[in-house]
Amino acid sequence: MNITILIILLAGMVVSAAACVMMRNLLHAAIMLAITSAILAVAMFVLNAPLAGVFELSVCAGLITVIFVSAISMTKTYTKEELKIKSRVRLKRFAFLPVVLIVVFVVLCAFIWPHLDASLQAAGIAQAGSNVQDTIWNKRQIDLLGQIIIILAGVFGVVIFFKESEKK
Repeated sequence: MNITILIILLAGMVVSAAACVMMRNLLHAAIMLAITSAILAVAMFVLNAPLAGVFELSVCAGLITVIFVSAISMTKTYTKEELKIKSRVRLKRFAFLPVVLIVVFVVLCAFIWPHLDASLQAAGIAQAGSNVQDTIWNKRQIDLLGQIIIILAGVFGVVIFFKESEKK
């Protein structure tokens, strides 16, 4: 496994997650969240966890994004004065974020990074996994059922959102 690719993916995920939190436009934030989720799904594939990657990509990057975009389309817009007040409050809430990111980076570099590759190989993650088709259909049927229920609930939720907005 190429640890450099994993580090690049994780760094991209942190950057996109931070951008998602700092965005003013909710639609752009929802799209950044989908990008974060897609990068996480790719990282799961790199870590040889294709089942988790498929679930992450389909539910989080796909379905949740559709639900967020639908909900955002039904929210009200604020005046410029209200936005200025909210912007000041938001910036105060995230003033500690650079310090937290630096601490997390130092902890990763000092304690986790040197042992990461050895622990992944010991856990068998770096080796080739079992057949995904066999895992989904024969060993993880309840997970598959849960995935189907979540997707259907999301689809019905989006349909209800749009029906309610048409009535108004």
